[in-house]
Amino acid sequence: DTNFVFQMEEHEDIQYYRNSSCIKALLSTSIYITLYIFFSLISAVTVFLNILVIISISHFKQLHTPTNLLILSLAVADLLVGLIVIPVVTVAIMEPCWGFGEYFCVFQFYISCLCTSLSLGNLVLISIDRYVAVCDPLLYHSKITVTRIMCCISITWCYCIIYRAAIMKISVKVQAPSSCLKECFIVEGLIWVNIIDLLFTMVVPCSIIITLYMKIFVVARSQARKVFTKEAASVSGVKTVQANKSETKAAKTLSIVVFTYLNCWIPFFFFYLVNLDSSSLFFSFLPLFNSFINPIIYAFFYPWFKVTAKRILTLKLRRS
Repeated sequence: DTNFVFQMEEHEDIQYYRNSSCIKALLSTSIYITLYIFFSLISAVTVFLNILVIISISHFKQLHTPTNLLILSLAVADLLVGLIVIPVVTVAIMEPCWGFGEYFCVFQFYISCLCTSLSLGNLVLISIDRYVAVCDPLLYHSKITVTRIMCCISITWCYCIIYRAAIMKISVKVQAPSSCLKECFIVEGLIWVNIIDLLFTMVVPCSIIITLYMKIFVVARSQARKVFTKEAASVSGVKTVQANKSETKAAKTLSIVVFTYLNCWIPFFFFYLVNLDSSSLFFSFLPLFNSFINPIIYAFFYPWFKVTAKRILTLKLRRS
């Protein structure tokens, strides 16, 4: 989970801030302003693209499928990242002083952790959905229904909200500001709680996702070979193969979403656990770029997103 620790050190009458590093003092004014503009654009584009995804799936009834509802839930979590987490993290890392008070310090830490859990929870649901679709396509529509998916999404959101609040209550404390500086100093105690939290919020979900997608691709390869057999020559066989190809294509697209998430978060956790301060700015923002990338992946691989986005931008939502 994202951790903001601001510690002050004095050296030759110059104040430096560890982890947040008093970047303003270390960088030139032009680079400092450029970084602010860059991260502001990332935040704005992330919000814009995820709003497009949310409106597309919410407005067009043809897109109300179980898989798309999971994408909608993921887009809402990504929207929160672009709307709240990226701007606050930008200020927290770029500025040496925290001027938003103790309550907002706790709130931004909670939202950052919550969005991480929500994203990973939705990706677990997506991997389960694709596993059933590819590995048991004949029973997919009876097992995975819109109602069941909505219940699963609601349970995931409620669980993450309550779980994150409980972990914050048990393990996280905000240190009182020092007399000379306003700080957002998050102290994580109870090491055993943090280890269990890491297992439940990262190791176990990632293991489930990787295992399911490995099985998906094994089955997909097996189905691809059957295309060239005589058994696929019958009409019913061709329809089954076409349906399987469609589900497999969706699985491949969503696997890109999943492994993009892992590639963004695993380096961050590695550097966080070994306490390496080098390139801290890059690794602090790397996980947040995932919320920016997801809608771009949809735009490249989903024709429906291109069509709906065009209608939204040209204000033609009322057309059938």
